[in-house]
Amino acid sequence: MPQDNTNIHLNTKAKVQNTYDAIVIGSGISGGWAAKELTEKGLKTLLLERGRDVVHIKDYPTATLNPWDFPHRGRMPLKVVTENPVVARCYAFGEATNHFFVKDVEHPYVQEKPFDWIRGYQVGGKSLLWARQTQRWSRFDFEGPERDGFAIPWPFTYNELAPWYSHVEKFVGISGNKDGLETLPDGEFLPPWELNCAEKTIQQRIMQKYKDRFVVQGRCAHLTKPNPIHIEQGRNQCQARSLCERGCPFGGYFSSNASTLPWAEKTGNLTLMPNSVVHSIIYDDKLQKATGVRVINAITKETVEYYAKIIFVNASTLNTNLILLNSVSNRFPNGLGNDSGLLGKYIAFHNYRGHVSAAFDGPLDKYYYGRRPTQAMMPNFRNVYKQETDFLRGYMVHYSAGRGRAAANGIGAEFKEAMTEPGNWYVSMMMQGETIPKETNHVRLSTTEKDEWGIPQLITAVDYDENDEKLLKDFLTQGSEMLAAAGCTNIQTHDSHQAPGLDIHEMGGVRMGKDAKKALLNEWNQMHHCKNVFVTDGACMVSTSTQNPSLTYMAITARAANYAVEQLKKNNI
Repeated sequence: MPQDNTNIHLNTKAKVQNTYDAIVIGSGISGGWAAKELTEKGLKTLLLERGRDVVHIKDYPTATLNPWDFPHRGRMPLKVVTENPVVARCYAFGEATNHFFVKDVEHPYVQEKPFDWIRGYQVGGKSLLWARQTQRWSRFDFEGPERDGFAIPWPFTYNELAPWYSHVEKFVGISGNKDGLETLPDGEFLPPWELNCAEKTIQQRIMQKYKDRFVVQGRCAHLTKPNPIHIEQGRNQCQARSLCERGCPFGGYFSSNASTLPWAEKTGNLTLMPNSVVHSIIYDDKLQKATGVRVINAITKETVEYYAKIIFVNASTLNTNLILLNSVSNRFPNGLGNDSGLLGKYIAFHNYRGHVSAAFDGPLDKYYYGRRPTQAMMPNFRNVYKQETDFLRGYMVHYSAGRGRAAANGIGAEFKEAMTEPGNWYVSMMMQGETIPKETNHVRLSTTEKDEWGIPQLITAVDYDENDEKLLKDFLTQGSEMLAAAGCTNIQTHDSHQAPGLDIHEMGGVRMGKDAKKALLNEWNQMHHCKNVFVTDGACMVSTSTQNPSLTYMAITARAANYAVEQLKKNNI
């Protein structure tokens, strides 16, 4: 029997004290942007975060430590790795960062099919841990699903989102070149990082050989030259330390903690409440709208209800699906807004399995300085203007070149001196492939397993398919051919066979679309059947594109938040 979430018992002073104009669930990249936009527009906003508080600078305990300052020199003890096999596979998990990652043993979930769910439960969420690569999606990414018939149409165009990309980029601070590519639209850029000499040579040779393939400097959310808006946020120039996932005391890269949350707090309209595990959204059958959220204190397990006129759900893709699936009422027995039965379905991700490595005969009298936070990248060149291959969509390519340590023998001072010399050049290339959303790739709630707060655990049923395998094979072939054309030798290909999820780009489950029978959200990220609830994190995505998604989440969130305020002022929600 469905739980009746209609609130009929709190009509006291406490309810007034617990009432806000807006509630935002989740303080990560999209939640931080929702809080910023809503508070700037004057809305008293409650920001709920299930994890602990993390204050910028103060709560980055390892940010300035040296390798020898760690008991295990950065490695995690075998016991921790054994107990946490999922998170231990994440490239950023280690002794310097483990306090920002959710441990498997503390937050279990049910893997019906292998899925590596990487999570960060703290104020700022995974914005403290993300890889910070930021590209606009092109019109081909938004038009692709409808053109190729593999998903429902996106409910807006690139041109409609473009002003919001600009709005976000100016505030975040994105470094990059104006490359003039139709497949990778230009944005509002700070000065770019620079490719090293070997990367430039490889770039030139690939583009000389392949006229439809464009290698450009990567774009990333790092302040190469802060503008006044960034200084006003209290942020400073990126120091190219490449210790970003520890938390940046300089604010050199964008995170909720360094940027949107302090900005929202300055308005005086933000109430930040960490240690608040959202159980469900409360729906009032009589009012035919959501009235608030039911929250369990992470520490005391006390249940409290908070109320608002509008609710933004930004708990990160899979947790957003979980909250909505658990938000049952007489009106919505299968989850909030789930008349279509599609909630939790059409989960997609990025295919990161393919890697190509090689040796390169680069100049031995040249080196490079600093730890640049981005790579060379190539926007998708497969099936761009029409369907050309035996697989759908394509992949973005990233590569970098560097020099390893020289071979050194012996002992003593001579050995140590030899070790300081750089070795030969090497190249590493990887794919970022688009996967096709499928109804069978889904998440749902367990009927038997619960977490320590009494909330059903999430079941993941997400897998690769034949299209993913064909796309992987094509990348390994094309990547090898491109490096060979660039003069590389000893070219080796590798399939990591990693499970979905380790890409940390999971999307879908609460997808957008103008047809309420085929989507949960409309073109403004409103739930079709519950107009005062908005979803603007990865759960809202119709498809994955080949580009990184975080910049698009931010632009979509800013667009939806401004629309929500307009509709609230007109008494339409």
